[in-house]
Amino acid sequence: MNHHGKPLLALTTALLLAGCASNGDPRDPLEPFNRTMHSFNDGVDRVAMKPLAKGYQAITPEPVQSGVRNFYSNLDDVTVFANSLLQFKLEQASSDLLRVVFNSTFGLFGLIDIATPMGLKKHNEDFGQTMGKWGIDSGPYLVLPFFGPSSIRDGVGLAVDTMTTDLVYDIEDIPTRNGTLVLRWVSRRADLLEAKQALDEAALDNYEFTRDFYLERREALIRNGRSSPAE
Repeated sequence: MNHHGKPLLALTTALLLAGCASNGDPRDPLEPFNRTMHSFNDGVDRVAMKPLAKGYQAITPEPVQSGVRNFYSNLDDVTVFANSLLQFKLEQASSDLLRVVFNSTFGLFGLIDIATPMGLKKHNEDFGQTMGKWGIDSGPYLVLPFFGPSSIRDGVGLAVDTMTTDLVYDIEDIPTRNGTLVLRWVSRRADLLEAKQALDEAALDNYEFTRDFYLERREALIRNGRSSPAE
């Protein structure tokens, strides 16, 4: 295993050993730790990410923001393609590969999304979903530092995707790699400014709302819209 995935796997192992118990939602036995980490992430967002995102949105022309968004979406399609293959979704994998090819060439390294207007739909697949398709249970809900809502399974999946298909981590020059990661996070946070504000204003318990939304959405992604199987 290379160094990219070690921190996440080490964190997962430590949390499993910690065994923080809770009498609340059975999907969330680590709730005391998770609430602490949720508050930590909110603090980081409030102090650093939100101001950076607002500044980025204010000074960056929309066409440039769109290009940045498309560039990282194109890199993400590499992960989507690999996991479509692992789930034996061969037709979808072919579409994912064509997205990468067309956007990386005619779309100027992904800055322009020409695949979507061509009818090549963008999909959402990752190794956490792949393991779910293989029948691996999500395990306890888990809030990761900086990365946010996850689960034991999805945390491992994130580490695997990072090591294998997240091309940003393959950049050897450390300052360039770190700058590229920061730009990706800031761009994503800028896209969520209005949604995050609405959530903060509407949710009585921000932590519970985020947890329930995440778990339900992940289950829906794994089912691909199919109804839950009968118990």
